[in-house]
Amino acid sequence: MENEKNRLLKISILRYDPHVKGDKPRIVTYEIEEAPGMTLFIVLNDIREHYDASLKFDFVCRAGICGSCSMLINGRPGLACRTLTSKLDTEILLAPLPFFELIGDLSIYTGKWMRGLNERLETWIHDNEEIDINQLEERMEPERAEEIYELDRCIECGCCVAGCGTIQMNNDFVGAVGLNKIARYRLDPRDKRTDEDYYELVGDEDGVFGCMTLLGCEDVCPKDLPLQSKIAYLRRKMVSMGK
Repeated sequence: MENEKNRLLKISILRYDPHVKGDKPRIVTYEIEEAPGMTLFIVLNDIREHYDASLKFDFVCRAGICGSCSMLINGRPGLACRTLTSKLDTEILLAPLPFFELIGDLSIYTGKWMRGLNERLETWIHDNEEIDINQLEERMEPERAEEIYELDRCIECGCCVAGCGTIQMNNDFVGAVGLNKIARYRLDPRDKRTDEDYYELVGDEDGVFGCMTLLGCEDVCPKDLPLQSKIAYLRRKMVSMGK
């Protein structure tokens, strides 16, 4: 029996390079024959190799680990390397994630915002004691280590930021990615900061009390992190402090 003919995909991409004088946003459509197991990452490479070498998009790992290929896929934040075309209709619209600085076409600069967030929230182990590099760390209970690892799986792809209604209205809101980091360090017994210290970082409308609980962040997280449960946990903790 003959194989069914592969589908013809119509890939529409929002093209715009803010660094080119006179360039204007426009939709350009490419027709690509679908192949078995094809992802949007493969599609974009095919377009750049055979149709338009100027197309800008980002990738590194191709395995859903680096977060570089995040973009809007039919209006929903996602990773190109993790999105199978077989799960989509034949007409697909791709656009850059909103909120972040645009480099060109589908390429955005998430690193600048994420670096500023990490500096703002001081996302590193705070220990007042002098570290002895020859001394082994204290043993951590496996259950605690597993809980920390779960939150450490965040790849800073920016999907939760793009899917957050609050951050679109308040640019100072730290978002689910920031609150996830706070939850992670609060769990870490090596971090000597107090609840008061954490309250100073995110105990306001730009932090845990700014979240409108729309669940957009968790809906679009490619790593399926329990973002809303951790935000709710932090909120309960800060309310219990009686501030």
